[in-house]
Amino acid sequence: MTNAAVTILVVDDEPPIRKLLRVGLAAEGYAVVEASNARHAIAMVEQERPDLIILDLGLPDMAGHDLVAKWQGELLDLPVVILSSRTDEAGIVRALELGADDYVTKPFGMKELVARIRVALRHKLQQKGERAIFQTGDLSVDLVRRIVRVTGEEVKLSPKEYDILRILVQHAGKVLTHRYLLNQIWDGTTDVQYLRVYVRQLRQKIERSPDEPQYITTETGVGYRLREADEDR
Repeated sequence: MTNAAVTILVVDDEPPIRKLLRVGLAAEGYAVVEASNARHAIAMVEQERPDLIILDLGLPDMAGHDLVAKWQGELLDLPVVILSSRTDEAGIVRALELGADDYVTKPFGMKELVARIRVALRHKLQQKGERAIFQTGDLSVDLVRRIVRVTGEEVKLSPKEYDILRILVQHAGKVLTHRYLLNQIWDGTTDVQYLRVYVRQLRQKIERSPDEPQYITTETGVGYRLREADEDR
């Protein structure tokens, strides 16, 4: 999917933010349409059929969370990247758990936002056919044979460690919330501290410097993110 083929719907009630996004995303080759409130956003989704939505959570006529829930309920195959204030961790987590793909916090850099957009669009395509071997840097995960290697050397993981890594690989580049991981691996029957212990053990095995991880990074108050696959893989 090239940028020229991608239409992005920007939903934000602040004209300066919409202008910033319109100019910045157009410079990256994206087509941009806009909505200033939820009602307009709903109409624009039906009319324009955008490929991705950038959504501010603080809309005047409907909570952004309710829009995410509506679109997910309608089974729209439509990535959503959230715009939120830096202090609204609870709002970010809720939006992600409702089905949003990623987030950036205000104030944000255009490079960071464009990176999040590319991850969300790439993940949409990858869901149609999971790659058998995942590679990022020196980390390789064979999802068919369940073999993990770092710098070519096989690394032995416990079943739970592998399950965490497998789920992160399947969503590489995306932030996964603590609750999502707990539900996927333990059916939500344990607490986040248990997850942190396993992630710490996993980092000890795959990271060159576990205290400064380059593969599994922490999204403070939200969850974890695995670095994207190498472009040429």
